[in-house]
Order: sequence, then C-alpha cells, then structure tokens
Amino acid sequence: MTFDRSIKIAPSILSADFADFGREIQAIEAQGADWVHVDVMDGHFVPNLTFGPPAVKAFRPHVKTVMDVHLMIAPVDPYIDAFAQAGADVLTAHVEAGPHIHRTLQAIRAAGMKAGVALNPGTPADSIAHLLDLADLVCVMTVNPGFGGQKFIDMTAKVRRLREMIGDRPVHIEIDGGVDPTTAPLVAAAGADVLVAGSAVFKGGSVADPAPYGANIAAIRAAAEGAAQAA
Repeated sequence: MTFDRSIKIAPSILSADFADFGREIQAIEAQGADWVHVDVMDGHFVPNLTFGPPAVKAFRPHVKTVMDVHLMIAPVDPYIDAFAQAGADVLTAHVEAGPHIHRTLQAIRAAGMKAGVALNPGTPADSIAHLLDLADLVCVMTVNPGFGGQKFIDMTAKVRRLREMIGDRPVHIEIDGGVDPTTAPLVAAAGADVLVAGSAVFKGGSVADPAPYGANIAAIRAAAEGAAQAA
C-alpha cells in the first residue's frame, strides 16, 4: 500500500448482496473501486450486527485492492490479531470505543496492518491531536455509525481542521456516511481523499449487471476530483 492523496472510492459491501459477496467484491473492483470497505458492527458499540473475523477471512481471497476494515466494536484490542490473520490491510478503531486508543493503534501496527482512527459526528478533531504520528488513516463519520443509507451530516469544518493538523504526514482522511456525487465534492474540497460509499455505489446494479456500479463510482470520483482540483 503506497501512500498518495488521489481520490479513492471505497465501496461498502454492507450494501452488497449478502448471498454473493465474492462476486460482488470482484464486480466492484472490476468497475473501478480502489478499496473495499468492510463494516464490522457488534450490536453493542453500534445498534447493528454484521461481520466477524471469519467473514473477513472469507472476503480476503476476492479482494485484490485494499481491504479496509472498519471496526464499530468495543472493546477492540482482543480482536486485533484475529482481523490481522483474516487479512485486513487497514484496521480502523473508534476513538470512542475504549480508554486507550493510543495503545490500540500501536497494537494494530504491531500486527502488521495500517492503523485507522474513526471520529463520530460528535467527537472533535482535536481529540486525536496526539495520535497522528501513530495513524495511517483518520475516518470522519458523516453519519452516526450503525446503519447504511443515512443522511449525510456536514463535517467539512472538521475535515479542514484535520487536514491542517495532519500537515505533510502520510495520513489519509476517509469519509464514511452519506457519500454520493452531491456530498463528495464538499469533503474532497476540504481535504478528504478516501470516500466510502454504500448505497450510492450499489444502487441500480447487480452481479449480473455490474455496469451501474462503474457508472456510480465514476460519478462520485469525477465530482470529488473536480472539487479537489478547484480547492
């Protein structure tokens, strides 16, 4: 995984066909996805229950790009090694998920993965000021975590603040929640480079007819890149 600030589209497979994940992953990658985003929810930290390490391990052989695993779970630390063994490239934990996020990021890196830290809408950018030298990615939640298909919450001021704080560090800013061709330009202009999109990518398409996935990805990318270049 080499670092660059080009716009990357990371479709969330939470919006894919649950009966056909392997082919869905292959389809979105063939249609232009840069990363594959996997939302892990525990029904405790967030009000939904999704995937565990065995599912992530099953996805891994199908992912040829970057498997971006977002843990919406608490606690995180007992599961870090399991997700490393399952093949996560990036493992993101929420700053709100436990008392020792610094230790968590250390452990994620020690397990051989890139370390991400996520911020809920109510959590300020400055809460991670002392973590930026340990982070490879900051995920800004633009919905309250737990469900797909929610309305975008404008966090552009937070994104701008993070971009200032990061400076020249090789740290991605990821946006998760309500990303589509209308909202992508707002966050891209503010400095985000990884855009997670679920329903906005998968709408209108299927494994049998994946062309809409490509059109949706291209529309989000074009909107974001135009705004980033103009900023």
